[in-house]
Amino acid sequence: MEFRYLGNSGFKISEITFGNWLTHGSQVENDVATQCVRAALDAGISTFDTADVYANTAAETVLGEALKGERRQSLEIFTKVFGPTGPKGKNDLGLSRKHIMESIDGSLSRLQTDYVDLYQAHRYDVETPLEETMQAFADIVRQGKALYIGVSEWTAEQLRNGHALAKELGFQLISNQPQYSMLWRVIEEEVVPASEELGVSQIVWSPMAQGVLSGKYLPGQPLPEGSRATDEKGGAKMIQRWMRDDVLTGVQELKPIADEAGLTMPQLAVAWVLQNPNVASAIIGASRPEQIADTVAASGVTLEADIMKKIDAAIGSLAERDPSQTKSPETREG
Repeated sequence: MEFRYLGNSGFKISEITFGNWLTHGSQVENDVATQCVRAALDAGISTFDTADVYANTAAETVLGEALKGERRQSLEIFTKVFGPTGPKGKNDLGLSRKHIMESIDGSLSRLQTDYVDLYQAHRYDVETPLEETMQAFADIVRQGKALYIGVSEWTAEQLRNGHALAKELGFQLISNQPQYSMLWRVIEEEVVPASEELGVSQIVWSPMAQGVLSGKYLPGQPLPEGSRATDEKGGAKMIQRWMRDDVLTGVQELKPIADEAGLTMPQLAVAWVLQNPNVASAIIGASRPEQIADTVAASGVTLEADIMKKIDAAIGSLAERDPSQTKSPETREG
């Protein structure tokens, strides 16, 4: 496992982050999630990302249990705040001071830790003054409950404004967590240049485009049983944008490119995002522990220029590049 600095800081994280995104909190799934966390640790992953909104706080509880007994100083634990939690009352969401200050304490309790390494604004809150949000983050850092602050899916302008306030308040805004893959490149035109200017790194989610870049979905063929595309509880909706024959055909053209590079399709997808120097880590998930070892092999891989050109030729105009697609809800409920 290779490690990279996060933003303009002295803080290092693993190039592969394990994302603890559960759709349920049942005992069977909790057991599998714990097995996956153990497999991630065995593979050299030290960075773990979750959020209080995942499974309405159950994901944090699972992660806290799975990491119990590990040396805390050897781990980097990230969580997020914004989405509705608990009974989802009027103040149970957003980036108000009230919600942030109450949410950090709940997250620390569930994660069974005194602090998180990175506390992230899960989206931008258009209904709360940015000054109020950043002051709350500053206080949390001063209280020692979070070491660093990050955001997720913020635009270039939002990053600049947040970074300026953080500097004024005496703490570091060092990361952004956007969606990024061969098929979803909306951060490249505006967010990445602004981040490089500010000293902010990307921790990217869905580097395999919800699994499409694994190559398991074939054009004109039935969906594989048990795959995300058949999960009506959420997975199918997220992956729908890519389930077109032109996209699936383009993805199949990546197979010989992966073979040439000596990589599996998932390894090629994760290695590709890690070629961007502004990306500090790629978040992976797993439904089975054995999936992790394969994906982790993408760490440390250098893709030659001709391989990168062939990938661009295969994907071409299929990739979404419109920077306006980086956005947060227009209302808290949106």
